[in-house]
Amino acid sequence: MELRLLIAFLLMAVVLFVTPQVYKRFAPPAPVKIAQTAQQAKQGAAESKPEAVKPASQAAASPAPAAPLVSADKEQIYVIDTNLYRVTLSNKGGVVRSWTLKKYQDSAGKPLDLVNPAGSAKTGYPFALALEMAKPPVNVNDVLYAAKVSPDGQDVTFDYSNGQVEVHKVFRFDKNSYLTGFSDDVKVNGVGVPNLVEWRGGFGDASVNNAAGQQHTLYFNATDNKLVIKSAKDAKDGPVSDTGVFSFAGMEDNYFAAVFLPRDGGQTTIRTVSDNVAPGPDQKEVPYPGAAVGGDAHNQLSVYVGPKDLNTLKAVNPKLTQLVDFGWFSIIAKPLFLAVNWLTEHLLHNYGWSIVVLTIIINFALLPLKFSSMKSMKRMQQLQPQIQAINARYKNVGLRDPKKQQQNQEIMELYKQHGVNPMGGCLPLIIQIPFFFAFYKVLSVATEMRGAHWLWVSDLSRPEMLPIHILPIVMTVAQFVQQKMTPNPSADPNQQKMMLLMPLIFGFMFYNVSSGLVLYWLTSNLVGIGQQWFINRSMPVTAPAAQAEPAASGKRGGSKKR
Repeated sequence: MELRLLIAFLLMAVVLFVTPQVYKRFAPPAPVKIAQTAQQAKQGAAESKPEAVKPASQAAASPAPAAPLVSADKEQIYVIDTNLYRVTLSNKGGVVRSWTLKKYQDSAGKPLDLVNPAGSAKTGYPFALALEMAKPPVNVNDVLYAAKVSPDGQDVTFDYSNGQVEVHKVFRFDKNSYLTGFSDDVKVNGVGVPNLVEWRGGFGDASVNNAAGQQHTLYFNATDNKLVIKSAKDAKDGPVSDTGVFSFAGMEDNYFAAVFLPRDGGQTTIRTVSDNVAPGPDQKEVPYPGAAVGGDAHNQLSVYVGPKDLNTLKAVNPKLTQLVDFGWFSIIAKPLFLAVNWLTEHLLHNYGWSIVVLTIIINFALLPLKFSSMKSMKRMQQLQPQIQAINARYKNVGLRDPKKQQQNQEIMELYKQHGVNPMGGCLPLIIQIPFFFAFYKVLSVATEMRGAHWLWVSDLSRPEMLPIHILPIVMTVAQFVQQKMTPNPSADPNQQKMMLLMPLIFGFMFYNVSSGLVLYWLTSNLVGIGQQWFINRSMPVTAPAAQAEPAASGKRGGSKKR
């Protein structure tokens, strides 16, 4: 039983350390005040349009009348300031240079810019266009667009035309919403050219550990009602495209998202790419996922760029709540999150204390199981002499010997005869494991937990920032005390020593995990100490009787003095 329990804990450790692998940045350019370029876009109402869309090859054979020339003579920066974010755009390529969320900071304590300047400088900035042509006549992401800003300063229009290639981009921002409007229109020789809107080079908080491993592309397939998540590894052999009826598609990290929502409900394409980008100065390049979304010559999209906060997502668009994926343990993780959130908003106003209170509630709900566990361990202690006598009879039997099965069968018959469940002592801990993983998932995806403080802990979603992590050390000591207080049904000293190593194993496992998860387990241990003290007082466990002499030693018994 103890060996299986140890294996279970080791598997938990594997999940803790491997999951983040499966699933700094430079300062942004100094912005310039909003200014309109001297040369405005000249959109001719008499601009001729073909009666039917023709392939590019036919358009080349029968060229349409040349479009008016539209461009700017120098690069200019435009800054959009809302109550929630600050966006910097450039007319060179008509792209986004930075997208800073005002209410959030990165792991280094700086304003959180969701654009990775170092990566984007190499791969192209967000809202660059990928034209679905074998060889575009011009790089539309490198030309100078004529820009126009609306009187209220919330809409920016970019236009470019060299007579052959025409590109029209429109950004529509909202002062009080993370939802932005975006549309583009691309033509070559008067013929619409399908294109994809890109976000590459990195997304989200680039200052966290293993930032590339926390970033993914994703889409929600409305037909299958399924969220599909992909990483850079999926595109290691080349770009991977998916097309379907998607509620949204785009980029994410653990706590933030930039997703495009089609307005017409038709077919949408998302292309996942892998870009080798250096996380910071003098660092080795690692693969980052990138996304390109769209597929039409005229894309009309709503774009959500902001936190994966359930209340915020629901208010913007209920479909977006699918971005918060609690995974396999959602049946437990989501109610846990809602409970912690409710306690914080209505009673305690602190996520750390909410975790403590909810953990106490869970442990007291499991108290009847602990009583049952204690009864089971008491019976097993009383059976130890008989179990040791059986083991003595099969002392020299190897694991592959057929008699080994007979030995196990005799022990199980003994358990059955006395109504003992050998796993009864582990039942409370086994039931706690799903709560453990549920809390782990909540702390991994709930933006509300990001930056939540508790006493000396500055961020419950991350390990402690102190040189020595206090919570894991206190947790190890508490678990050792609880282990000493808990009766061990086995008389085998080797097994008892192995169980006493469990606190050290847990201390190692928990040393670099999120502080909120350590706080949950520490609280469980402290409540467990109190409950164990009460159980020991109300149900004292008698020591097992002296071991019976095995049959093989009967001859020695006659020579004992009386």
